[in-house]
Parts: sequence; structure tokens; C-alpha cells
Amino acid sequence: MAKLELWTQVKLYLEANSKTWEGEKDNLQLLDKGDGKTFINRWDVSGLAKPTDDQLKALESQAQTIDDNTLAIKNRKKEYPALGDIIDALFKKEAGDSSEWDALATKRATTKNKYKKG
Repeated sequence: MAKLELWTQVKLYLEANSKTWEGEKDNLQLLDKGDGKTFINRWDVSGLAKPTDDQLKALESQAQTIDDNTLAIKNRKKEYPALGDIIDALFKKEAGDSSEWDALATKRATTKNKYKKG
């Protein structure tokens, strides 16, 4: 389970209220004083009150799934083969030798199983 990021909860809160992170990121500031606890330091989102702790808590489960999936994708990308290796294996497969392609497919399946998304 990935560390729950406050910005994911804030992004979900904004979206639930017809706003976007991209549209509002300059109107708010999240801050971490170095203790690992991020908080909303500034909230100047027009027409939308700063979320309460209860409102953010209600978004925890959904935010956790997003954060976990983001970490899984990041980890998968580190272990997936390079694009050049994939192309080379594909050409060899088309020429009749699928051994490299089969090995890459097995490695991909293993990696996806290792880093599951929710």
C-alpha cells in the first residue's frame, strides 16, 4: 500500500465539486514542514470552501486506490523490457523464432502480478 498523498484527496475533492487540480493548483498550497505530514497551507479556490478533515477522510479509500495504482504502474515501468527489446523480439517472432517474445511475455505477466492494481 502506497503512502496516502493529500494532493490525491484534494484533487478528488476538487473534481467532486466541478473543479480540477490543473485549474486550481495556483489557488492552493499543500505544505509539509518536514515531518511527513502534509497539510493545506493556503486555500483560495473561488466558490469552494476548504475541505474539512471529514470531507478528506471520506475520500481516503478512493485516493488510496489511485495512489496504490500509481505506484504499481511506476514499479512496473522500472521492470518492463525496453521498447527496443520488444521490437526486436517481435521481428524475430515474425521470422519464426518466438523464444524472446515468449520470455518477454512471461516477464510482463510476472511483473504485472508482482505489482497489482486495485
